[in-house]
Amino acid sequence: MTVKVKVKNLTKVFGKKPKHILEKLKNGATKEEILKETGCTVGINKACFEVNEGEIFAIMGLSGSGKSTLIRCLNLLNKPTEGEIYVDGENILEFDKEKLREFRQSKVAMVFQHFGLFNHRKVIENIEYGLEISKMDKRKRREAAKKALISVGLEGWEDKYPNELSGGMQQRVGLARALASDPDILLMDEPFSALDPLIRRDMQIELLELQGKLKKTIIFITHDINEAFKLGDRIAIMKDGVIDQIGSPQQILDSPVNDYVEAFIKDIDKTKILKAKNIMEELGALVSIQDNLEEIIHRMKSKDVSNAFVIDNNKKFRGVVTNHEVLKAINEKKSIKEILINDYHTVDSEMHIQKFLGIITNAKYPIAVLDENELVLGSIGLHSVVSALV
Repeated sequence: MTVKVKVKNLTKVFGKKPKHILEKLKNGATKEEILKETGCTVGINKACFEVNEGEIFAIMGLSGSGKSTLIRCLNLLNKPTEGEIYVDGENILEFDKEKLREFRQSKVAMVFQHFGLFNHRKVIENIEYGLEISKMDKRKRREAAKKALISVGLEGWEDKYPNELSGGMQQRVGLARALASDPDILLMDEPFSALDPLIRRDMQIELLELQGKLKKTIIFITHDINEAFKLGDRIAIMKDGVIDQIGSPQQILDSPVNDYVEAFIKDIDKTKILKAKNIMEELGALVSIQDNLEEIIHRMKSKDVSNAFVIDNNKKFRGVVTNHEVLKAINEKKSIKEILINDYHTVDSEMHIQKFLGIITNAKYPIAVLDENELVLGSIGLHSVVSALV
């Protein structure tokens, strides 16, 4: 994977003479001690992390944890007190005014919790506002704005005003405005927290669908553990300006590093977080539709299983056969195609447990987990789900 953003020892102190606070931090003083003694607030304390190109990196924590302070450092809305921020190998803290302006206009864009739309401007005019400020040609910026508008599903709404839109649609306008400049990196600061629960859920789904097409590098701030685990390829959990743990949802669920992280995840709904790819097991027996029946029986015996997954010459999933039916077919001189069970349930590797829970509880055989090309990656039985949820 290519590292898009690299943050090293990032510290942000608010208050008078913030650099004098660094020595206290190095000597082990806590955020509370520094606030009481000096009146200075430690927003971030020695944060270190990397964000890979094309991933959603979620940063979560309670109010006051430093997550919003951190994301504002990544485009220098907050000037760090100490540390380094590399984007594509360049330390943005070394940029002059011109290079920083170019960076903000073309490389990175931000989506805020509050939409920040201009009520006197139409939707399309709101979307192209940033391009207008950067003095892009009127025709080109309108084309870019229309493309962004279509990408977030607002085609036909370009001539409406913000007060004619629902909260979810207004946030889509905010997202389209960020996408209009075609940035490499999207910084999203609790973008859905002001929305109603149902609209929020829909926006989460739409963001994942959009990311599947655009493959942007997204740094997503949230205080909602379920949202972080649903959206994040990897997650950083913050407390008092410090990053306590970084890992995939599965890693954090399996191995919380301390009591704070463990308390965070104890009430999480794992059926909405864990995906098929997180709980699937290795295939028992995988056979080709061209294999002879005796070989298939031998394969199942060697794996000590009573069924086998069948693929075609292109390695795509075709169905399942059972040892009982294969033995019967041998005696009756039938082919594998005649006994193939092809009305068999499958799940996409990205599907959450919640969506296939009903299927797995009634399935006669383990379910095949497929990738986007219908290639078999693994299997899931009822015991796989139970083990993941307990």
